[in-house]
Formats: sequence, structure tokens, C-alpha cells
Amino acid sequence: MIEVRVQSLGLDRTSNTPVVILQEAGGSRVLPIWIGPGEASAIAMELAGMKFSRPLTHDLFASVIMGLGGTLQRVMVTKVVENTYYAELIVQRGSELFTIDARPSDSIAIALRMSAPIYTTDDLLEHTSIEMADAPDDAAATDEESDESARGLTPDQLREYLRRMNPEDFGRFSP
Repeated sequence: MIEVRVQSLGLDRTSNTPVVILQEAGGSRVLPIWIGPGEASAIAMELAGMKFSRPLTHDLFASVIMGLGGTLQRVMVTKVVENTYYAELIVQRGSELFTIDARPSDSIAIALRMSAPIYTTDDLLEHTSIEMADAPDDAAATDEESDESARGLTPDQLREYLRRMNPEDFGRFSP
């Protein structure tokens, strides 16, 4: 298994669908995974460090794992079948390990909240990834471009992008 991290979150302009980009740790290969708008918002809010007075769904799930005495050991993005990605949450409670089937988008949102590592297979990185060339300089993007997509933003740029949004703006991540 190859460790990956969330490199960026963006919007596929051709399909108007959110995409989370996972980049291999210490490498240049990236794995794009098209996700739903709710999960994109959950990932974006966690990346930006936004906290709410009441738990959101992914926060609740993290609390349930911890409340039951478990820890999220890792998330594994395991395969893609007919353009659908599959992932597993590996939860440890005492000496027992539990493998829970989950969508990658939910798994990533939970892993970010619980500071758990994310892994994928070399095969997925080899066959479905794209190579990162020189990253575009998104700092020079205009406000109009920023409104269209949060693609490739640094955490500080993403935080500022989200601060300028109204809650109803999250609907822009529409499939």
C-alpha cells in the first residue's frame, strides 16, 4: 500500500462534479476521485479548519468510533470497478481489527477528522492516476476563477475561499 494525502479539492468543469486529488506521499503521482457535493463540502471544511458547534455527519461518525473505544488505524482506497472507487476503514478496538466498507469520499472526510493515514494501491496509482507536472500558480487566479473552482488551492487560500462563501454556495458542487 502507498500512503497518499489530500493534495487538493476541485471542480471538474466538464461535468461540474467535485474531485478530490490524492497525491502519493513523497511522490508526484496523483489519484483523482470524483465525489459528491456533500462530501466535497465536508472535506473542504475540515481542510480549512472550520468547526461547528454541533457535529456534522463525519464528525458524528468519528465520535462514534472513539466512543465505542476504537481508533481509525487507516483508510485504504482499494479498487475501482466501472468508474466507482471503493475504500475501507480499518478500525481497531482493543486487539480486534474491523474492516468497514465505505465510499472513498466519506472515508477521506473521516480520516482527516481523526488524523488517520490514507493509503491506496500501487496499481490504482499506476493505472488511474495522472502525473503532477509543475503545479499551476493558483494564487494569481481572479475572484471569478476562484468562485468557479477551489482547485489546487493551498490550505490558507482554501480557508479564505470558504470564508467568502455563503452556506448556500456549497450547492455549486452539483453533479
